[in-house]
Amino acid sequence: MQTIDWLWLIHPVLAVVVVYPLLGIVLRLAQQTRQRRLKQAKTPPTSGREHADLGRWLATTVVAIELVALSVVIATKHPLSAFEGGAGRLVLLVLVLLGTTAALVLLWRAKAAPYRATFALLCWIGVIGLGMQPEVWRLSDNPLDPAFWQSHFWGGVGLTGLLLFGVAARPEILRSLPWRRLHLTASALAGLLLLAQGISGPRDLLEIPLNWQKPAIATCDFVRQVCPPLQPPAG
Repeated sequence: MQTIDWLWLIHPVLAVVVVYPLLGIVLRLAQQTRQRRLKQAKTPPTSGREHADLGRWLATTVVAIELVALSVVIATKHPLSAFEGGAGRLVLLVLVLLGTTAALVLLWRAKAAPYRATFALLCWIGVIGLGMQPEVWRLSDNPLDPAFWQSHFWGGVGLTGLLLFGVAARPEILRSLPWRRLHLTASALAGLLLLAQGISGPRDLLEIPLNWQKPAIATCDFVRQVCPPLQPPAG
């Protein structure tokens, strides 16, 4: 494996090591919080706050990992000297990355509801904007195409939006029963998307060859699923 191959592994490694263990803790705290509200069991009084705090860290981690993945894909697709669009496009993408990161940080600090909603939306738009670049491989961009619903990228976009909603609506969720029910629905959908991501991620890894193998793989016919016959070694 070359350095570029290790860079491509940062995203899945962080997901396995950080996101999924953190998800288990958040789900357990969510269960304890619900049991305490319904008085079904004696649970720690801090479970609700810990669930909200770790849920926010879960959302932040998912967004950060997604930004790392997109940055690596865009930066390593071609040599920087052959970067499509030249230095102007590269600077623009860096500004989008910095703006998305800033929106995520400001989302943590914002108090008023309009600001929270604005920063969450800006962060989500930034992720989508980076993901729509030609260097980022996607199964399909058409929602009417079944491949769209199998896409690891678009599943990640939907998951990111749901998690950012949970962070942005945190005060309302704590105060209002209808908001808590909406949060529960969004969290259930996010859990299903995380399960789907756990399936589509390894699937995509199987389809990504090592960097030194890519020239040979590119000569294959992906429709017919055949590759040119091997050439005998010279001499």
